[in-house]
Amino acid sequence: MRLKLLSIAIFTTLLLVGSTPAQSRALLNRAQSVTGDTFTVSVKTPKGANIYAVSKPSSAMLKSVDKGLTDLFAVARKNNYRSRLNYSDYSIFIARSDRTKDSQGNYSPDIAVGAAQYAGSIYDQGGFIYAAGMVIAYTPCAFVIAEHTKDLNRVSDVVRYEGEHLVLYHNDRQRYLDTADHSKGGGHPILQ
Repeated sequence: MRLKLLSIAIFTTLLLVGSTPAQSRALLNRAQSVTGDTFTVSVKTPKGANIYAVSKPSSAMLKSVDKGLTDLFAVARKNNYRSRLNYSDYSIFIARSDRTKDSQGNYSPDIAVGAAQYAGSIYDQGGFIYAAGMVIAYTPCAFVIAEHTKDLNRVSDVVRYEGEHLVLYHNDRQRYLDTADHSKGGGHPILQ
């Protein structure tokens, strides 16, 4: 009986690891509902962050994600924050970009998301806004960004900036509440 239970536990673990490691179906569904994409690729960055993508990210893209998290963790420690400062705490969904250039013609892969609190503002593009990234869950720490083929420093910045919201949520709830909604002003970087 003990061997049978162990086999079931191992099989169940393999099933969970095989499809979406360390992710719940609800989180995957949330990412897919925000972006309209299907995330079929599951990899880890060299430092251990979880990546779910619509296509296989380049090694340079994965290193850029790690750089963004490294920068985030350094500035978080500088601010005496200690919670959620491990690469494995983060799940980043890399979605297809809905645009690759901003209104000035600059390279700016972004995703279109519902306008919500930005409705009627200068950012409203007819019921949606273009976002560089968007937090989709606080536990686990998860956000979505757009695929990039160049300007990978922008990837590092977006990862750091989306991560700021998550670090603040887990370390300084009041500061999180004061800075979470950019429609009320403010922007990134939040942590100096």
